[in-house]
Amino acid sequence: MQNQLARSINCKTFMQTMLAGSTFILLAFSATLKAADFDHHYKNYDQLLKQVVNLSADKKQSRVDYQLLTNKKEPLQLALQTFSNVTKNQYDTWNEPQKLSFLINAYNGFTLQLIVDHWSEFKQGDAESIRDLGSFFTTPWEKEFFTLFQKKHNLDDIEHEMVRKWFKEPRIHAVLVCAAVSCPPLRNQAYIADSLNQQLDNQMYIFLADNTRNYIDGKKGKAYLSSIFKWYRGDFEKGDAGFSSLYDLLQKYNKALISGEQEQAIRSLLMNNDFPILFKDYDWRLNDVANF
Repeated sequence: MQNQLARSINCKTFMQTMLAGSTFILLAFSATLKAADFDHHYKNYDQLLKQVVNLSADKKQSRVDYQLLTNKKEPLQLALQTFSNVTKNQYDTWNEPQKLSFLINAYNGFTLQLIVDHWSEFKQGDAESIRDLGSFFTTPWEKEFFTLFQKKHNLDDIEHEMVRKWFKEPRIHAVLVCAAVSCPPLRNQAYIADSLNQQLDNQMYIFLADNTRNYIDGKKGKAYLSSIFKWYRGDFEKGDAGFSSLYDLLQKYNKALISGEQEQAIRSLLMNNDFPILFKDYDWRLNDVANF
């Protein structure tokens, strides 16, 4: 009788163990399927960007048609909901380029939402800049107005607590766009893991090549750079992505900066990593098509 009872208990324990193991396998398989279901090419978001982002003739600047985007709220919301549906566990299963692409697209996408949500204020003249959307106590980048990883977040969370902490990639400062004229141009396509390194390089090149934002005066022997490089200078001095100084950055992308009558003077200056770097005033006007 005791042997039968022991066999019964052992059988029950075995079955419980098997069921627990099966449940774990099913959950893991389900998570894998869910991760695989995510569109890492961002087809819908990419299509929307192509419709609302206008490029300048030289493709060094871009502006957003916010009126058109306001009329396309549903496609924008669908794209952003896709971002919000991603769980942290799902995100953690992705590779590094997939993770960074996701956060870049989320930051830029939710910035678009912030402007669209307040578009009436811009239309009525009550706001001219994203900075006008803050309050006495809170900047617009500190407003928790969207969900990410199943928690309420703000734009600063994505930039400072995620992207800058989780990745050693200073080139992100040429791709995160804060809806201002002096910001790097918003790309008219989504960032995707398969092309991310190329996109980051191309975006930094375009940003530096736009002499309304960055230029080198060979005659005066000075560089005039965007204030972005003043605010985040430290990110270019850590050795990440091969940059230990802003001089390293300018040297790598020297072809973006060498042009015009001063070509030889600029080339000679860039070879000497010891020249004054000054920072340009920032134009905070909205990056709307009306401000092209």
